Amino acid sequence: MDVVPEKRLALFAEMEERYEKKDVDYFVKLLDHDDYVVRTRATCILVDFGGEDKIPYIAKVLKNDSNELVRHEAAFSLGQMGYRSGIPHLEDATANDPSMFVRHEAAIALGVVGAKEAKPILEKALSDPSEPVVESAVVALSNLIFMEKLSKNERFAKLTGG
Repeated sequence: MDVVPEKRLALFAEMEERYEKKDVDYFVKLLDHDDYVVRTRATCILVDFGGEDKIPYIAKVLKNDSNELVRHEAAFSLGQMGYRSGIPHLEDATANDPSMFVRHEAAIALGVVGAKEAKPILEKALSDPSEPVVESAVVALSNLIFMEKLSKNERFAKLTGG
């Protein structure tokens, strides 16, 4: 798609106005915009608004957007949001997204969320044909192990008075 820079900039100005008003519906509609740059920004803005109620919108982008950069941003965003309700969507992307770029980011995001239940998907990703996905699965699994150990130490610290 050829985008006229002036049109994109005008839309960005409108987006800024709507951002100030916290117009969630406006940004949800932009998730279907023709311009992938607009879709990427709309994804980031919805995440910035916060709230678990945004997960279905971001998950839809992760599953269905035609552009791997936009899907990558959705995977990253689900990780940053940290809600457990994002885990099944990240697992699906780690296992099934056609883009190595997205599979890698979804795997990392699972580690960021601390999704212990995602271990089987991450272990399966250790045999992904793409080395960056394998490396991301290693990082995510290492993070999960660290979080488990840290969690045990916190319990111990509480039991012993810290």
